[in-house]
Amino acid sequence: MTPEPAPRPTPNPRPANNAANPAANLTSNILDTALIFEGGGMRGSYTAAVVALLLRQELFFDYVAGISAGSSHTANYLARDATRARQSFVDFADDPKFGSWKTWIEGKGMFNSHYIYEETCLPGGPLPYDFDSFWANPARFKIGAFDIELGQTVYRGRDQILTKPELMSWVRASSTMPLVMPEVTIDGRAFVDGAIGSGGGIPLDIAEQDGFQRFFVVMTRPRDYVKPPTKAAAFFRHHYRHQPSVAEGLIKRAENYNRTRASLLELEAAGQALLFFPDRIDVANGTRSVPALLAAYQSGWDQSIRQLPNWLAFLRG
Repeated sequence: MTPEPAPRPTPNPRPANNAANPAANLTSNILDTALIFEGGGMRGSYTAAVVALLLRQELFFDYVAGISAGSSHTANYLARDATRARQSFVDFADDPKFGSWKTWIEGKGMFNSHYIYEETCLPGGPLPYDFDSFWANPARFKIGAFDIELGQTVYRGRDQILTKPELMSWVRASSTMPLVMPEVTIDGRAFVDGAIGSGGGIPLDIAEQDGFQRFFVVMTRPRDYVKPPTKAAAFFRHHYRHQPSVAEGLIKRAENYNRTRASLLELEAAGQALLFFPDRIDVANGTRSVPALLAAYQSGWDQSIRQLPNWLAFLRG
């Protein structure tokens, strides 16, 4: 295995955590390609290594889009915090407040989402977030969450997200898996996981809508994965009989996911997309074992190191 190295020196050294230097003049150096992060819960432990290597290599995209776990990757990438990218999906799973049947019974969810997203990021918390660096970063971004009333995934970016609480509540909304996490209410509207929208958890649609024709897409399933149709359609329609848009989103997710995946493969064949697929994924979206998550991260790092020359060739092409 290839160990993760310390950050390499930069031509213009700056603190890794720009909270020490909030006026740092951050710039982007990849302007024509959208960086896209698929969701996937704790499978994000594998792709957190992609976030870390992009940052270690100073590959700074000027546009980033993410949904669900991909929204956490987006936030960490924009803060340029490789350490938090790993901690969020590896070490933090051992936090006793992370979630359990007890928190689910209490109405907080199997994943204790308010704590995970809106409390840990505070100064002195287990995952403090460098909002100064996020705000100094010039990159545009889009994070998607599913609006229950509208019945579709909607996206917010810099124009709608002006504070750290707004950012983290929206990341929480984007990541709120139906059934296991309580819906999130923002500005009087209820939201759940953006992955049940038309893109199936891969925000290619918004990047294309924003004018991009080249894409660096970080997936959390192997290349040959095809999502099977749900066998729980009747249950979803009964359980969400008062929120039918959620039921239909869950039922159609496989169709939407597979359609987006097919579009990505076509873009790859045309030379317009670089797709990162895990060689093998041995963790699930709900995995809590830190050794298993760490092994996934290390596998993601090893694969990323091997594929780095291909990344650079695509980005410089």
